[in-house]
Amino acid sequence: MKVWHYASLVFLAGCCFGILSTFVKLAYGAGFSVGEVTGGQFLTGTVLIFLLSLFTKRTKLSLRQSRELLLAGMPMGLTGIFYYISLQTLDASLAIIFLFQFIWIGALLEWILEKKRPSREKLVAIIILFVGSLLATGLLVEGNVIFSLNGAAWGILAAIAFATFIYVSGTVGKAVPPVQKSSFLSLGGFLIVGLCFPPVFLLDGSIVTGILPYSFMLGLFGVALPPLLFSIGMPHIGAGLGTILSASELPIAIILSTVILSETINWTQWLGVFLILIGIIVGNIKVKVKDSDTSRKQETTI
Repeated sequence: MKVWHYASLVFLAGCCFGILSTFVKLAYGAGFSVGEVTGGQFLTGTVLIFLLSLFTKRTKLSLRQSRELLLAGMPMGLTGIFYYISLQTLDASLAIIFLFQFIWIGALLEWILEKKRPSREKLVAIIILFVGSLLATGLLVEGNVIFSLNGAAWGILAAIAFATFIYVSGTVGKAVPPVQKSSFLSLGGFLIVGLCFPPVFLLDGSIVTGILPYSFMLGLFGVALPPLLFSIGMPHIGAGLGTILSASELPIAIILSTVILSETINWTQWLGVFLILIGIIVGNIKVKVKDSDTSRKQETTI
């Protein structure tokens, strides 16, 4: 599989996260609480990926490997928890800006931990993505935006947690089959969410049956698929490029909010979506070049 194919899988993982906000809003509109939505999401997603792992290749894991994978999955759960807390004191348009800082934090982690300095293309892509995110959220045209240092701090923590999850998904358990690896990552996320939001709603059958459709969609696209796609793609492209590709989350969130929720999106937000896509393309220039060079070498060898 070419590098570009692995990059496409990480791009799709970002798209999966973009689907979540629409179904979270629908679940909240149906009267379900944050604990019920979050707990249902991680419980359903973990069950789905573990069921899939029963029919795929598995390997025997040591206690240390299992522990490392569980710990690696916890930042995924922490991202949702921190982001929700930030939303309590920040407008959604501002909170997502702080969450979007995961793009440069991921490149910084790769630089510090692996001594891989960001290329010029990556730096340009990060700048374009940041400008695009400002426009896409509508922050620049909204008035009376609520801001608090406490909310900003939680938003930055969410960004750090998300960048950390993207990084560890590509560095921990590289030899473990992807489905088996993602099942442990999902379980790690579920454990940390369960500590913060105990799934007591499971004792009420009416809540379980009512929230199940939302939990299925949120679990599939927020817990089961992203770790799997990251597990396959991230080891081959690195955290720096991985965080850039994950920026696909915001355009998908905006498009679905327009199509499904009938929310009004102004032209500056569409411009932001366009810039984010441009930023992703700029960040992938070297990936295309690398694939072209590899193809030429293979042709020469033949």
